[in-house]
Amino acid sequence: MLRTVLEQFPAGGPRGSWPAEEFAAARRGEGVAAEVVMDLEQDAFLVVVPQQYADRGR
Repeated sequence: MLRTVLEQFPAGGPRGSWPAEEFAAARRGEGVAAEVVMDLEQDAFLVVVPQQYADRGR
């Protein structure tokens, strides 16, 4: 599955702070299918959306 990264947040944020989740929730509130995934190699949380294809359904 291909995805587009909307934003990246460092994994070492302050305790009790969830900026990636808050950002994704705000995008979902706008109707965007955003979700948070962990990039272990970069030690970061990524907010991603499924990539749209121009030729979908052909």
